[in-house]
Amino acid sequence: MKWLNYHHLLYFWTVAREGTIVRAAEKLLLAQPTITTQIRRLERAVGHKLFERRGRNLHLTEMGRAVYQYADEIFSLGEELIDFVNARPTQRPWQFTVGIDDILPKLIVCRLLSPVLALPEPVQIVCREDNMNHLLADLAINEVDMILSDTPITPTVKVRGYNHLLGQCGTSFLATPDLARQYRRNFPRSLHAAPMLLPMENTSHRKALDQFLGAEELRPAVRGEFDDDGLLQVFGRMGAGVFPIPTLIEPDLLRLYDLKVVGRLDNVTMSFYAISGERKLRHPAVLAVSQAARNVLSSE
Repeated sequence: MKWLNYHHLLYFWTVAREGTIVRAAEKLLLAQPTITTQIRRLERAVGHKLFERRGRNLHLTEMGRAVYQYADEIFSLGEELIDFVNARPTQRPWQFTVGIDDILPKLIVCRLLSPVLALPEPVQIVCREDNMNHLLADLAINEVDMILSDTPITPTVKVRGYNHLLGQCGTSFLATPDLARQYRRNFPRSLHAAPMLLPMENTSHRKALDQFLGAEELRPAVRGEFDDDGLLQVFGRMGAGVFPIPTLIEPDLLRLYDLKVVGRLDNVTMSFYAISGERKLRHPAVLAVSQAARNVLSSE
């Protein structure tokens, strides 16, 4: 039987967590060369490079990321074992890893995932925000349990995944009180030549907005385009222009900030999908998200 030196694994795990050998050495109270030597011995034992150097920084290789996940579970179990033998109560939450399409509004993600925290069993949510190509690659190797996106995967994607439509909601246009008073009358015709902040053209929401504006021959004065919905909203709160949001999060933004509704368009919709490796949903957390989202979005 091939034995694993858990001291070596601990040094590797600590370096991966701390980000540098210097910080790991300070935490472990060891010399830097000692840690470097022990990690090299671990790499020889597993037969793979676990770190690669980029400039002055160390980055995990693909195999290093896999080994790190095992190490993380091993040392978490070790902490639980200590709790058990010391007769301290422990209830280890199970982990629910979600891939978040990086163009989804953060408040939408929070609304969609919050039902998971209400499950009877304790759950630890792990959110990985990235572009869809990377998230689908993670789904293919079971690195994520579910992906949240505003678009479905297409048949041309070479990943086994299934689309589960959570629902749709319309679009609300918000602005500071002064701008809202100015452009609320005669909405949506008032949007013509109005200062406007928009999401980037590669998003489904922007495509739906452009289609509506083009059909109605409305040409707003676009003052900014944003990849990040949070930054778009910051500029909107500064009074830089009228900005569109999914109607689902309208109450949240009106409660949090000094904003007013300019108008609403029920026919300019944004869709939300859960993408999983299961044709029929069985994962309890995915089921909780799906059922709660459909209730909320159908009421929208």
